[in-house]
Amino acid sequence: MSEHDHQHENEAPVPLMPDDAGSRALSDALRSSFFIVKILMALLVVFFLASGMFTVGPQERVVLLRFGKPVGEGEKALLGPGFHWAFPAPIDEKVRIPFSQVQIANSTIGWYATTLEQEAARNEPPPRPTLNPSVDSYVLTGDANIIHVRATLRYRIIDPLQYIFAFRDTPDLITNALNNAVFFAAAQFTVDDALTRNVTAFTERIANRVSRLAVEQKLGVAIENVALTSVIPPRQLAERFRAVLDASVRRDKVMNDARSYANEAVSRAKGEAATRRAIAQSDRTRMVEVLAAEAKSFSDVLPQYRENPELFMRLRQAAVVQRVLTNAQERIYVPSRADGRPRTIRIDLGREPQKPKPAPEPQKDEH
Repeated sequence: MSEHDHQHENEAPVPLMPDDAGSRALSDALRSSFFIVKILMALLVVFFLASGMFTVGPQERVVLLRFGKPVGEGEKALLGPGFHWAFPAPIDEKVRIPFSQVQIANSTIGWYATTLEQEAARNEPPPRPTLNPSVDSYVLTGDANIIHVRATLRYRIIDPLQYIFAFRDTPDLITNALNNAVFFAAAQFTVDDALTRNVTAFTERIANRVSRLAVEQKLGVAIENVALTSVIPPRQLAERFRAVLDASVRRDKVMNDARSYANEAVSRAKGEAATRRAIAQSDRTRMVEVLAAEAKSFSDVLPQYRENPELFMRLRQAAVVQRVLTNAQERIYVPSRADGRPRTIRIDLGREPQKPKPAPEPQKDEH
């Protein structure tokens, strides 16, 4: 070993300065922090991208608003069923529209003051002597009567963009259209037609009115049907309306019985008339046939009469006498006198009737 090497072995290591150790620790800490920040940023990016995923159900559509404006125009602005992605709020906003589901609107504009809880518990307040317009609602009929009406409307959204963006609250407008239709239809029917006699036409008039208003106001909906859940007279007059209804039922029964009796009488008369016409037709046919036969017989014997009238008369007289005396037990024939004077005939009415001859006894066998 050289002297120079031995000198280096005897030298002590140079100690590090405190500033160099702190810098190294700080560098390691910063390196670790940057790595954690990178991981967090990657996670945030993944979370950001994942938070924008959403699904659209089979019975709905979604309109995507970016900074308040629809993304796309017309049908392209409607996102159909499936998975979609959007920027998180407040950049994008998702507006869900129940596209194919049936929506319901209820009208209670013509109903008296009550609540659903009271109706469910059957604890409605008793009717006051008169209706209070501030709390009780009703509709007027065409004959100036008052009734209470509740209606339910079922509709579908056919134009989602019109339904969502044309008005601020389209469901309220649809309910207002239904209320308008109830008042409009009630004014065109009498109270009896609206309550009992023509409820179907009353309901159809409401549905037609709502459909027309929906088209005119461009609400973007199609009307499915309208159902009248309740149509009643004012509770203060329920007994009188019931009495009128009973009288109407009795009247209809009497009218139906009268119509039935009239139809039965007319049917019976028509049957008798047909029978008599048939009998008359049969008699006419038989009379015509008899007259035709007699005419033919007369036509057949007319040449014989013209050839020898006296002989014809004697032959006819003999035939008539023969026919008349066929079943007579006793026959008395009085010929005419040669001088033409009548003969006197005397008949003994008190004589004893002839006794029938006894039948001969059968001969006995000699054996």
